[in-house]
Amino acid sequence: MARRPVRAALTAAALTLALAVTSAPVAQAHRRPAEPPPPTFQDVSVHDPSVVTSGDEIWVFGSHLAAAKTDGLLHWEKVADGANADNPLFDDVRANLAETFAWAQSDTLWAADVIQLPDGRYAMYYNACKGDSPRSAMGVAVSDDVDGPYVDQGIFLRSGMWDQPSDAVDGAIYDARVHPNTVDPDAFVDAQGTWWLVYGSYSGGIFILELDPSTGKPVAGQGYGKHLVGGNHSRIEGPTVMYDTRTRYYYLFLSFGGLDANGAYNVRVARSKNPDGPYLDAAGNDMSQVKADPTEPLFDDASIEPFGTKILGNHLFAREVGDPGEGPGTGYLSPGHNSWYRDPETGESFLVFHSRFPGQGEQHEVRVHQMWMNAQGWPVLDPYRYAGGDDRRVERKDVAGEYALVTHDKALTADQRRSTAVTLTATGKVTGSLTGKWSLTGKNQARIDAGGTRYEGVFTRSWQPDQARWVVTFSVLSRDGVTLWGSAVPSLTAKQAVDAVVADLDLGDTSGVVADLTLPTTGTHGTTITWASSDPAVVSTTGDVTRPEAGAGDAHVTLTATVRNGTAQRAATFDVTVLQRVAGGVVGSWSFEGDLADGTGTHAPAATTGPRIDQAGGTVTYVADGARGQAAHLDGTSGVRLPDGLVSGSTWSASMWLRPQVLTPYTTAFFAARDTNSWVSVVPRGHDGVGGSTMVWSGAQWYDAGTGTQIPVGEWSHVAVTVDGGDVVVYVDGEARYTGTGFPDLLTTTTGAFALGVNWWDTPFQGDVDEVSVWSSALTPTEVAALATR
Repeated sequence: MARRPVRAALTAAALTLALAVTSAPVAQAHRRPAEPPPPTFQDVSVHDPSVVTSGDEIWVFGSHLAAAKTDGLLHWEKVADGANADNPLFDDVRANLAETFAWAQSDTLWAADVIQLPDGRYAMYYNACKGDSPRSAMGVAVSDDVDGPYVDQGIFLRSGMWDQPSDAVDGAIYDARVHPNTVDPDAFVDAQGTWWLVYGSYSGGIFILELDPSTGKPVAGQGYGKHLVGGNHSRIEGPTVMYDTRTRYYYLFLSFGGLDANGAYNVRVARSKNPDGPYLDAAGNDMSQVKADPTEPLFDDASIEPFGTKILGNHLFAREVGDPGEGPGTGYLSPGHNSWYRDPETGESFLVFHSRFPGQGEQHEVRVHQMWMNAQGWPVLDPYRYAGGDDRRVERKDVAGEYALVTHDKALTADQRRSTAVTLTATGKVTGSLTGKWSLTGKNQARIDAGGTRYEGVFTRSWQPDQARWVVTFSVLSRDGVTLWGSAVPSLTAKQAVDAVVADLDLGDTSGVVADLTLPTTGTHGTTITWASSDPAVVSTTGDVTRPEAGAGDAHVTLTATVRNGTAQRAATFDVTVLQRVAGGVVGSWSFEGDLADGTGTHAPAATTGPRIDQAGGTVTYVADGARGQAAHLDGTSGVRLPDGLVSGSTWSASMWLRPQVLTPYTTAFFAARDTNSWVSVVPRGHDGVGGSTMVWSGAQWYDAGTGTQIPVGEWSHVAVTVDGGDVVVYVDGEARYTGTGFPDLLTTTTGAFALGVNWWDTPFQGDVDEVSVWSSALTPTEVAALATR
């Protein structure tokens, strides 16, 4: 399921505030008749998107044989997904590419690239990789139409042939330190009309081959081709090459780091006057010399971190309490594996990539950012996604004001670079977290000099989703390859900031608290928030909650927030009811002996649902060969709604027997939720981030507990999860397959929703379920082992 970041319009309180401060010196205060309308988006998930055009349509092809199309870069339509017989891009890809799957010992495909050949046909460069080694195969398939069906023309490169001659020209034994992993292809045509294929990932690095455009295959006799970047298992992959007619440079875009949410993926670029290099970064480093230290462990990042011109990485334009919008703000986690698109009519250029998002785990979507060349001929990106464009001249009076500043430094880290506050004064100074001077020349050329470093780029107008308006932004790049992004924010007086924080301050439902509270301490424009508690033993001034013991009764506490900014000050109070603890033990059990009765006798029978947890209808049948006695059968269109509020708190367990008939990604077997933003799911087939293994998954405080194994189709498996104050264990057939800490406290309500086989979004479970039990205690390994015994 695709989880989208919160992109709410102004709340009523924030809108009232915005109208109230129009007399203040607000950046962008004056309106322009030509201002574009607010954009709308239709997002899509395609990992490793690669762009090709067909008529007026812009297509992206990616991993797992996914494809999508758009006619304007804002609204995407998913066209294909999944390396299976039903994918319309092939007449049964499993049969067509059987040799590829067999060599790679894989059941899926990695990042594909499609290009139109001179004769009008489309060539798809496909590849598959084992994943835990560089055993890969790459080939080409052709089609008369961009949407297929593609017909295989054969494998032309292989890697990972351990202790065997490789595909190198000299036939040397394959050595993953120097020979490539044959994945991540990108075909392009140079300024002289010569065809090339750049490819590679980790292992021996990035390589380039000349292509024969009549066949789409490499010209014979090149072996793996010419080495461009990387080696010794350095984490560099996803190459793509763009030629710019104005600068007359070839730009090699690369993704450094790992692709998952904690992998530190980021986009870097180098350039050359020749399509096959040598490629240099902005500091003049020859990228062919950039590789991992062979004396260090695999995937040594320290060796490669200083190199490449970084234009995009982990960041967050943080939303403070009192700022417009909702959620944590706007930003990316592990953005990368990009392609590019140039509008043939306007000449505008765009970077197209996938990204994960703060607080959304491994879920990813395609993003498009407009791209410009700075005065030194290096690409810089709009800080926000493309929203329809605003190509008006940026005037000096528009630029002066307060900004949120993000620094894309060279660090290869999973940490997000959070925005800090700077001001661009009307007199050309930069103050705040960065000090120096700024200038605007021409239509939109930007220069910032700070700390002895010159940054050059552009001023632009971008759609800021939290403010829900067009704002001035800047994107500038240093000669050391570090990027700065700025985004204008409204100026507020101290009183206005305090009022905005008080209006926005919200602790959620405090009528039945069973978990720690988050008490914010900072707000917009440097506002501070301090807390006092009428009973610190129950709710501390930092939000720690100590529940009364079972039988002691609920506790009632008043929290007082004092909000200050300069001399301005206001107070806000919150009444909190902390519920007494519940005695540990089983709180509900269902054996499905021909009905949906609760075996504890505590609850009314469970109810059937349609394909969603909140839809009535559906049917449940019963099979005789359950794990114990009979079992419930779910047909893929129905689920079971268990009683609400089974568990409230940070200590609980769930146990169940499962026999799936099919395994589909994201499908839940057991689901529990406070609401649509806080939930936990037992997923028989997890997402790509855990290799498709059975997992316990939670959101929107995302947590991915992959077990490293996948329960089989047509056989009974026992799955249990225990949670104890953030410590989580996931068991499969009585064996602990995942143990972790920091599991989010999700069931912080007495009215939580519980279900089997369905949630609010995904394909329902198809198969059998038996002996489900829910507990208000964390089961021990011995107790789980007993439940897992048939």
